[in-house]
Amino acid sequence: MAKTMPKQSHSSRASGAGGSLAPWLGVAVIVILADQLTKITIAKLFAYGHGREITPFFNLVLVYNKGAAFSFLAAAGGWQRWAFTLLGVVAALVISYLLKRHAAQRMFCTALAFIMGGALGNVLDRVMYGHVIDFLDFHVGAWHWPAFNVADSAICIGAALLVIDELRRVRGTR
Repeated sequence: MAKTMPKQSHSSRASGAGGSLAPWLGVAVIVILADQLTKITIAKLFAYGHGREITPFFNLVLVYNKGAAFSFLAAAGGWQRWAFTLLGVVAALVISYLLKRHAAQRMFCTALAFIMGGALGNVLDRVMYGHVIDFLDFHVGAWHWPAFNVADSAICIGAALLVIDELRRVRGTR
């Protein structure tokens, strides 16, 4: 007699429990590679603090950030290097768990993969150099947005995708 498989509910299929991590880790690796290649290129082409005007509102400039976003805790005395490194590693582990558990949710996992890639890109900088390399400098007149990098951009894109995904989920438009 043939065994019948229990019928899966829509919610258990949507969660993707036990899904493959590979595609999402692949996205994170692409983000890390893009981040590290751009940082290496800028570090080779520019001296610290020097830059080049690209447009009237955008420069490339090599700067270092020992802190977190917007140089938060940059002058804290060195402990922040390891605290932010640990935070990035823990975030990557939690994200890996969430990616495995919700692998079928494409936008959610894409967002998490971008965040993971960005976090680990900056973790690599902290471990290798003791600071994060930033080089994207947008400005209006004399007002400059704090310099940032590809990893930071990926984190912001991932956060925006998480918000969009949640709004779609709440509205039932998935």
